[in-house]
Amino acid sequence: MKIVIDASNVAYFSKNNNNQPQMSNILAAVRALEESEDEFVIIADASLRHEIDDKVKFEELLNNDNVEEVPAGNDADHFILDIAEKENAKVLSNDKFRDYADEFRNINSIRIPFTIENNRLTIGKTSKYKRDKNILQNISDEIIKELTFKRWEVYEGKEGLEISPLNIAKQAIMRIDNENRMGSKIENVFAKIPLFNKIVEMVDDVEVAAPYVIFVLVHPKDYKMAVKNAGNISVTIADRLNLEKKPLIAVRNDLFIKPGTFELNVLLADEVTEYSPYNIVIRISRYDEVFIKKNSRNIASTIASRLGSWKFPFVSVKPDMLLNQPGQFEIDLEKGGELDGE
Repeated sequence: MKIVIDASNVAYFSKNNNNQPQMSNILAAVRALEESEDEFVIIADASLRHEIDDKVKFEELLNNDNVEEVPAGNDADHFILDIAEKENAKVLSNDKFRDYADEFRNINSIRIPFTIENNRLTIGKTSKYKRDKNILQNISDEIIKELTFKRWEVYEGKEGLEISPLNIAKQAIMRIDNENRMGSKIENVFAKIPLFNKIVEMVDDVEVAAPYVIFVLVHPKDYKMAVKNAGNISVTIADRLNLEKKPLIAVRNDLFIKPGTFELNVLLADEVTEYSPYNIVIRISRYDEVFIKKNSRNIASTIASRLGSWKFPFVSVKPDMLLNQPGQFEIDLEKGGELDGE
């Protein structure tokens, strides 16, 4: 781990009988980091050499390659935070740097507090940075906006209805019935059944081609329940609407859906695409990289079900040094093809 020692803050942790910052505090910090085998640099502001109790030892310290004195007239705190950000380093300091919170949003996650007792420095724990609790939804929202801009039709319902097998069936029946009161769409869809044969082959346990595909969008906690009841839901819908073929029920995890609720994206069979049209590249700050990678499958599921594609897009998560604050991200869409399957 790389650590920047805030020399002035360490020296002033405790003062001597003459009210001077102590060189022994800095040496205690050096010993502690050498013992932990951490890579470190020492940054001191220009005034410290005039105030510290042991000026001779401090001058000797300044001759080391890993020690730097901030030029007079420069803001030492800003200098320290800037180096830490550029070097992806922690900062050993009890200063909370509140004046710089707007510019350096990750201060709490990089600052290492400490105590010194009997010339021994003990390192405290860094605060965990506060993750944007909506970052997954924000990323998915941005992807949907990009797809809409490229003129792809994307289902955007997010309110959610109370989930139960009966409610899912009722809602699907209402949606299909409202769209097909004249009956014309049902007739047309059977004329297009041959075009659907390739897609049907991708779905397990499908005996006959279906006129509708119903994407059931649920929270991951409700996924197993929805899958378990998919068959009964399909039979109920077909029976109530007098459909000759049962609709296909595709349950998908969706990042917009709250636990205990669901949404439906109901499509005619020939409207469902075999592959997602785009790969998704997510550039992210290093703070969120692991979390986003862990949830990339759910991002892919969310986008596929709202686009109406059988296969998931390939989601690539890349850390980006230019995105240096928690919660920052950028989205790129790349032309898709035979992508990630479920």
